Amino acid sequence: MIDNKKIIVVMPAYNAAKTVEQTFKEIPFNIVDEVILVDDHSKDETFEVAKKLGIHTVIRHDINKGYGGNQKTCYDAALKNGADIVVMLHPDYQYTPLLLEAMIYPIARGLFPVMLGSRILGKGALRGGMPMYKYISNRFLTFFQNVMMGQKLAEYHTGYRAFSKEILERLPLHKNSDDFVFDNEMLGQIAYAGYEMGEVTCPTKYFDDASSINFKRSVQYGLGVLRVSLSFRLQRWGIAKFEIFEGIKK
Repeated sequence: MIDNKKIIVVMPAYNAAKTVEQTFKEIPFNIVDEVILVDDHSKDETFEVAKKLGIHTVIRHDINKGYGGNQKTCYDAALKNGADIVVMLHPDYQYTPLLLEAMIYPIARGLFPVMLGSRILGKGALRGGMPMYKYISNRFLTFFQNVMMGQKLAEYHTGYRAFSKEILERLPLHKNSDDFVFDNEMLGQIAYAGYEMGEVTCPTKYFDDASSINFKRSVQYGLGVLRVSLSFRLQRWGIAKFEIFEGIKK
């Protein structure tokens, strides 16, 4: 705990049997109280490996619910288990657990309700192996989103995120997609509600066992990001209404 705040790390897992142990063992349990892993009906031994590691709560979906659907289960379980701060950490070891303190303390101290681990703030993205087409699309999409949403974030597309309990309780997360665009819909909701988001520089690793979407799925994701950004702006202007922003007050 930090200042009597319960810290829970959630791991949305899919085919992470080869990397989950390395990720789990680097978590700083001097401040992290609990880990929850949700296995999205993996085709490998992710569930069995997680159980053997002694992870506090391991949940397995009977069917594959998608990346967004997995996160919904993660956050619901974290709130049910009394979390005050929740960190999403991918179990594929693409993002280092060694940055957990930097993600958690700004929230615990009341500086930000949301923290993002940005691969773009430093020079770690390309150095860590991010494909050039992903880097270029990341920069373009982030610029477009900042303009549409009135933000100044370095990156919207990181999978390393930390949230205060208030964020997870207040936002209508179950209205969001079950696919990869869930991440951007969630940030759109956070921005729409007027919350500030902090960022820390995060090195990243691209390797064979790290999860990554292919070019076709990347295009679909990019189009989804554009849709979220335009929806945000149209709702702000009062021209249209969209379900993911319904009931959110600034």
